[in-house]
Amino acid sequence: MNMNVVDQFLWVDFYQEFAQKLAVYRDDRVDLIKKVKEIYNLSGISMPTLEKDNNLVDIDPFTVFGLFNKKLRDENRIKLLETIAKLFDLKSKVPTSFDSLPVLNPQNATYYRFVDERNGGDIDDLWSLFISALEYDKNPISENKENVSHYFDIVNNQKGNGNSKITMGLYWIAPNTFLNLDSRNQWFIFKSGKFPSKILDGIERLDSKISSTDYFKIIEKVKTYLQSPESKWKNFKELSFEAWRYSEIMNREIKESKMISESSVRLDDEKEATRYWVYAPGKDSIMWEEFYKRGVMAIGWDEIGDLSLFKNKSEIKEIMKKIYNPNLSYKNATHATWQFANEMKVGDIIFVKKGRSQLIGRGIVTSDYFYDFEASEYNHIRTVKWTHHGEWPYPGKAAMKTLTDVTPYSDFVEKLNNIFDDDTSEDVEEVEKLYSSYTKDDFLSDVFMSEEEYERLKSVLTFKKNIILQGAPGVGKTYTAKRLAYSFMGEKNIERVKMVQFHQSYSYEDFIMGFRPSDNGFELRKGAFYHFCKKAESDASNDYFFIIDEINRGNLSKIFGELFMLIENDKRGASLQLVYSDEKFSIPENLYIIGMMNTADRSLAMLDYALRRRFAFFELQPGFDTDGFKTYQSNINNRKLDNLIACVKNLNYAIVADESLGEGFCLGHSYFCNLTPESVNDQVISNIVEYELIPLLKEYWFDEPTLVREWSERLRSTIK
Repeated sequence: MNMNVVDQFLWVDFYQEFAQKLAVYRDDRVDLIKKVKEIYNLSGISMPTLEKDNNLVDIDPFTVFGLFNKKLRDENRIKLLETIAKLFDLKSKVPTSFDSLPVLNPQNATYYRFVDERNGGDIDDLWSLFISALEYDKNPISENKENVSHYFDIVNNQKGNGNSKITMGLYWIAPNTFLNLDSRNQWFIFKSGKFPSKILDGIERLDSKISSTDYFKIIEKVKTYLQSPESKWKNFKELSFEAWRYSEIMNREIKESKMISESSVRLDDEKEATRYWVYAPGKDSIMWEEFYKRGVMAIGWDEIGDLSLFKNKSEIKEIMKKIYNPNLSYKNATHATWQFANEMKVGDIIFVKKGRSQLIGRGIVTSDYFYDFEASEYNHIRTVKWTHHGEWPYPGKAAMKTLTDVTPYSDFVEKLNNIFDDDTSEDVEEVEKLYSSYTKDDFLSDVFMSEEEYERLKSVLTFKKNIILQGAPGVGKTYTAKRLAYSFMGEKNIERVKMVQFHQSYSYEDFIMGFRPSDNGFELRKGAFYHFCKKAESDASNDYFFIIDEINRGNLSKIFGELFMLIENDKRGASLQLVYSDEKFSIPENLYIIGMMNTADRSLAMLDYALRRRFAFFELQPGFDTDGFKTYQSNINNRKLDNLIACVKNLNYAIVADESLGEGFCLGHSYFCNLTPESVNDQVISNIVEYELIPLLKEYWFDEPTLVREWSERLRSTIK
């Protein structure tokens, strides 16, 4: 937000005037509660939960300030302040800029615990701190300072409060006197390297609850520095604003760094799918009941601070060693904290364990990671929609870890899901996941194919329901298959796309169902295709896509078994009895099968004719001459890469003319994809030639070494 110096601190006069107005309600809190309710009625904004069952019986002044100092849209914040100005007859101009102001976490936005969890004098003590802070701000004598110190220590040690929360409240009402120690300011002062470490005289970090003595010591040290010629900032307001400004720059750089890192490799879209986690809420699951009531999951290692500020695991490990014990590896702790903050996603499923043999709950992640500095412990937080609470036997022995990603173990995940699928103790609506839209234009932008080819491809799949994308190495068969599915659905919904890869050992038992070893001998387990068909069947209004990579590497008749007939378009919905069960099974009409086949693989047998006639075959060509690839190549703007691509196109003419090869052996465009102007250099281009193209030529012309040498030298010469 663009703002001048006046706008930056316009809030100060308004907040200080409001603080003075609030002070008179210390002994008239019934009327204050009425006014709080009226604020929301007049502003047209829903009142947040300030007490159980919204039955507000008491309130403190810091919580009133917190009504408009938590994560809100600016327009709603301004509405609240305009209403407050009217109700309390404030003369100061209503602020419209809030960039540097510290805000509460909406999950912990009251300064008191709810009525059955707080002590009788907790709210009175908050009022006493508020009044004594205003007195000290007006008249900073030792007696007033002692009063602030007394109530600071009492209030800061109340459950749910801490340095950040209490000091930001004091900063709101008296920013010239009290230093805000929220997570942003703490990071700037103690960790950023922008604040002189010598000023703090060896204070490296803060505990979650410091004493008033230490707080005032920090205030005096910082104030002394701010008043010196060496300092760029002259008061706490300017310091807080700089901490906000610099942290925004750092966060942006970290985000961009992560995006660049991710863009340098080809990401698998399957990674976006729902992941499954086994989680322990504290040692011996001691925090489970509290987390269940609050609707959160949390992990420890609080002292290392906000996990979103770390660029990688190594930085987390380094600070763990520094803070705790330099002789320990912290391998598991580093991995767990990184996954909790960066890899877990909204919509992921959480299975809660106790010990190694018991499950006690299940839930769905509903928020991104955030660091709650006001919490006395377990500051690393995600909100969760808990769907189950009870006791169930754990299938096997749980790992002795706080957090375990069990997604890769599909059989185990199935067992966990079956436990809760069979349990009907609670009927909880699943969290709806939103997916980005994906149109024909998106497809044509991603896949180097003409619009005419796309329409023909889509028409064939619509009619046949089963299609095999065949082509030479590097034409992007897998990439095209996934995006074809997305374009059909109109959204990038990875939940309705399933991908498997066939190989010589892949069987009916893997694909449909079969008996597998278990703890008690053998048990009947369903395969990937069975589960996906059932999933599609239960959601008949939406299309589903089953993608088979290397489809010609498996024994197709054996893998499909009795479903051989049912995959035909006109047989969809018809039922057959499965070999291993009495169940009648059908392939739903809304399921499409997309296979991929490498036409250059000479080690493979021809496809079964009967299966051939059940699939349509679509040849994918190298996309060097498409408009999309030409634009992509032009944007990279690298002369050596241009020369190499031109040489590859000539090489393809030679491959087509070779009677032992032909079009099915042409080199595709994907060898040159996922490059950026910044990432392309001589080494990258050389690696493509030496480790991708030339080895393929040696395979093609294994009995023609002269041709291999000739074309290898021609490829190398283009990048000299």
